[in-house]
Amino acid sequence: MSATSYDGYEGLNRLALDRAGQAEAFDAIGDRYDDAFPHKEGQLASGAWLSEALPAGSRILDLGCGTGLPTARQLSAAGHRVVGIDLSPSMVTLAREHVPGAEFHRLDIADLRGGRLGGPGSFDGIAAYFSLLMLPRAEIPYALGLLHDLLRPEGLLALSMVEADVDDFTIPFLGNSIRVSGYLRDDLRRVVHDAGFDVVGEDAYAYAPASTDVPPEIQLFLHLRRA
Repeated sequence: MSATSYDGYEGLNRLALDRAGQAEAFDAIGDRYDDAFPHKEGQLASGAWLSEALPAGSRILDLGCGTGLPTARQLSAAGHRVVGIDLSPSMVTLAREHVPGAEFHRLDIADLRGGRLGGPGSFDGIAAYFSLLMLPRAEIPYALGLLHDLLRPEGLLALSMVEADVDDFTIPFLGNSIRVSGYLRDDLRRVVHDAGFDVVGEDAYAYAPASTDVPPEIQLFLHLRRA
């Protein structure tokens, strides 16, 4: 996968309209997202690893930045150059308000092909917290291959997923419906390895949202280096 030019990742095009539907759900959720998920110890710890492992002033992509909290703010406050993307216009607006020192764009991951926001090797690090779980499993290897190409050699990826054996599964979420995918942890390790990443660290957290109908979950955080 990593040897293939990301311009060939046609797989990321297939469900663009469906992902737009996901974005509409998050537009409706808006800043209620942060109210429902107030405690993000795992994400903060992973963000600290990414921030501290990279040189000061590194260019970092926040994929699926949401409201900009906590990751874009955390990385920006540490002196990194943060570029956040999200499909939801409401989330991008909130992120710009919360983290004025960062750069945010309303973009889909597929829009990053062809040099948008840079090109191969244009990022020192990438944070992808619970963003790839919004894709069907068939698209996740393509997305990881694209992220691999966007990183400089030995660049770092902080990735989180929910541990679950599901593929494009519809769940209720803050009064809306979204579709999610997940892996059991051994399967997730295999998928990231096949995409050209070495696992240099791993954590798991049990998480129960504060005010949502989503049941408690196991969150997996992988710290990856481009091989």
